[in-house]
Amino acid sequence: MSDRLVVLPQYLMPKLALTRLAGRLASARAGALTHWAIRRFVARYGVDLSEAQWGQASDYASFNDFFTRPLREGARPQAQADYLCPVDGAISQFGPIERDQIFQAKGHSYSTQALVGGNAALARQFEDGHFATLYLSPRDYHRIHMPCDGRLLRMVHVPGDLFSVNPATARGIPGLFARNERVVCVFEDTAGRPFVLTLVGATIVGSMATVWHGLVNPPRPGTVREWRYDSQPVQLKKGEEMGRFLLGSTVVMLFPKDTLRFNPDWAPARAIRMGEAMAEALPATCTP
Repeated sequence: MSDRLVVLPQYLMPKLALTRLAGRLASARAGALTHWAIRRFVARYGVDLSEAQWGQASDYASFNDFFTRPLREGARPQAQADYLCPVDGAISQFGPIERDQIFQAKGHSYSTQALVGGNAALARQFEDGHFATLYLSPRDYHRIHMPCDGRLLRMVHVPGDLFSVNPATARGIPGLFARNERVVCVFEDTAGRPFVLTLVGATIVGSMATVWHGLVNPPRPGTVREWRYDSQPVQLKKGEEMGRFLLGSTVVMLFPKDTLRFNPDWAPARAIRMGEAMAEALPATCTP
């Protein structure tokens, strides 16, 4: 069956209603029932709780607590690299931005301007630059960390659809990552060059949060919302947590032209772990 036929039911599903229901269930503190459900989820998806700060289902009061579980100290040592992988998961795609086009899957690309919410001036800064799209499955650690040192410039919540972001959906739905709901975080590195971390929502991803703002969604007002941080400096170090998902989703990163050289061991579909080497800097970019 083709990927287009596989994803057809998603066009008909009440995705927002399902997401809202999932959010309510995930925040419920139902004692033994919650612990039973977490154990079932761990078994179903092969979650490795030995890496978590708290290793038993009974340690979590709600699914939200479980989904956003912290890692135990030392579980993800940082590589000696200029850019670190920001998440656990798998590589969807990465490589050069072709003028303003980001490769999604065979037969599908989308524009940087669409991804960042229509801001043409921001998108131009990444013309012929570099991108990486990283997929977090339900079994993965759901916190997102900084690939390098950065100063936050702005955050934009862009309303959109809530399609699944699994590999089959990426192959079957054009412009997936630029049509789903997303939180676009724009940073400046230590050399004064911009980079973007985009947190892409998905079906039953109840919320996305950042460490400086807290919960970004809900609410979902249906309009673009933007926050600027010119007078409120937010500085984050390489490897430091910057945000988190409830359940799993996707992170899309953008970097300007001639900024970095990706790890030669990287390849689409390869499993990745937060803290591993992602790329080395070209001159006048992030410092180690």
